[in-house]
Amino acid sequence: MLIVLAVLLLLNLLPGGTIGGHVLRRVDILGDVRPVPEVVSEPDSLLPPPPKVKPAFVDTCRSGMTCIEDYSDSTLRGMTPFYRALDELAAKPRPVRIAYFGDSFIEADILTADLRAMLQERYGGCGVGFVTITSPVNGYRPTVRHSFGGWQSHSVTDSVFFDRGKQGVSGHYFIPTPGAYVELGGQRKYASRLDTCERASIFFYNKGEARLSASVNKGEPQTGTFPPADGLREMDVTGRIGSVRWKVESADSTLFYGVAMDGTQGIAVDNFSLRGSSGLSLRSIPVRTMREFNELRPYDLIVLQYGLNVATERGRNYDRYRDGMLTTIAHLKQAFPQAGILIVGVGDREYKTEEGSLRTMPGIKNLIRYQQNLAADSGVAFWNMFEAMGGEGSMADMVHAKPSLANYDYTHINFRGGKHLAELLYEALVYGKEQYDRRRAYEAEP
Repeated sequence: MLIVLAVLLLLNLLPGGTIGGHVLRRVDILGDVRPVPEVVSEPDSLLPPPPKVKPAFVDTCRSGMTCIEDYSDSTLRGMTPFYRALDELAAKPRPVRIAYFGDSFIEADILTADLRAMLQERYGGCGVGFVTITSPVNGYRPTVRHSFGGWQSHSVTDSVFFDRGKQGVSGHYFIPTPGAYVELGGQRKYASRLDTCERASIFFYNKGEARLSASVNKGEPQTGTFPPADGLREMDVTGRIGSVRWKVESADSTLFYGVAMDGTQGIAVDNFSLRGSSGLSLRSIPVRTMREFNELRPYDLIVLQYGLNVATERGRNYDRYRDGMLTTIAHLKQAFPQAGILIVGVGDREYKTEEGSLRTMPGIKNLIRYQQNLAADSGVAFWNMFEAMGGEGSMADMVHAKPSLANYDYTHINFRGGKHLAELLYEALVYGKEQYDRRRAYEAEP
């Protein structure tokens, strides 16, 4: 044992080495009892500083406000395209267009009229935007003087004699008879930027030769002749336009879709209301037609506001509707690849209980949850209008307000109610743009 101990003590005198690439440690049987020498650390000045971890930007929402929830993924199909367009508008003036699709809740330009007015006051623009050739509410729409004659009107909501392959982006198509006309006139009573516009257009398909005329401000007609073509056509006139009258001088195998009054820059809001629609009919519009319309009239934001014709009193399962709308949104993404998409949730709707009291339909609150998940699954944005209105019982409060903001069907708003909701949505859009600008500035910081 003494010999082994002596050998181990002597081995401590040998230097460390390597054998076959393996490092041999020094043998020190007294290592456990030997005092540990103090380790002298290198000064921090000789080392690189630790990396700074920049926290992620967190969106906030102002107290008392219902903000837009953006569920967009790497494809950025939420609000980003619209906010980018507003930046481009400031740098290089151009039209920034919003397509607002909905049901009877926005019919006659309710809500969209005031949203358009507020956006045009802030960002510029003029004119009422797109208007279908004929309309059952032309006498009630305060934002444009609209008259027409000599047309066969066809809508996707027709029970018979409707060819889905011919429909345009509004879900309509119109066939002229000899001498058919449509006239739009500016209107100043409702908003200040609607009395005149800078550009007026009419949209049509013509498999045969078509000859059209446009009379601006009741002046001499300007005539255009169009040979047969496969794609969607547009005839436009420019200038300070207070009114424009389009007339079909002659047309062979021609379909018409609508007319428009716009500015050459600033905001344009097109109201695509369709009474009784659930939104699912949008997927029946041919992609080719929508793409051709997008080439002539590209949108930066598409708003989808549906639900009144979907919700039932006790409805709990809206799986089929959600699946159909997933297809619809994919259809719109394919047709309008540059546009952001915003789903506006259904508003409050009341029903009478067995005791005769008014309550929010449970089916409404269930549908809102489905719409919110629809936005998340599609990677688009969502705005909870039900919450913005005030939540449960808010429609009854609007009906009984002085003056009233909604109708006694406890389902539809009136123009005063439309202005109230437009202000809430406008506030959410502007605040969302401010948050977008803050995020970009934060990300640009080192």
